[in-house]
Amino acid sequence: MSVTVIETENKAHNVVPSQCKFVVDTRVNELYTFEEILETIRENMKSDIRPRSTRLRPSSIALDHPLVKAGLALGRSYYGSPTTSDKALMFFPSLKMGPGDSARSHIADEYIYIDEIKEGIELYIQLLERVIL
Repeated sequence: MSVTVIETENKAHNVVPSQCKFVVDTRVNELYTFEEILETIRENMKSDIRPRSTRLRPSSIALDHPLVKAGLALGRSYYGSPTTSDKALMFFPSLKMGPGDSARSHIADEYIYIDEIKEGIELYIQLLERVIL
C-alpha cells in the first residue's frame, strides 16, 4: 500500500486542514480476496474506505494443472504477468498466453508478424491436444 494522492481544502502552509482525502494504491495478488484486504484496511484505519474498483481480480493457476503441464511439455515457460487482461474476469483456472513478442504489446505501433500468428495457432492446437488426450 502506498499513499499516492493527498487532497485538503486549504493550501496555506500554516493551517491544519479540517479534513483530508487521500488515495492509497494497493497492489493485490491471488492470496487474498478483495474483501479480506478491505476488511484489514478498515480494521486499521479511521477513515471512510471506498475501493475504486473490485472488478479486475488477481488470479493464478496451479503448476500441476493440466494446462500448465501441457505448456511445459511443449517447452513453454511460465511467469506472472505484470499486465492485466480478461483473465482477471475469469473465475476458473485459465492461462494468459498469445503469439508474438510480449515486449511489443501495449506500445505505440504494436505489431505481430503473420508467421507468429501461424505459430500461435499451431501452439494452441498442440496445447489442446495434450489436455484432451
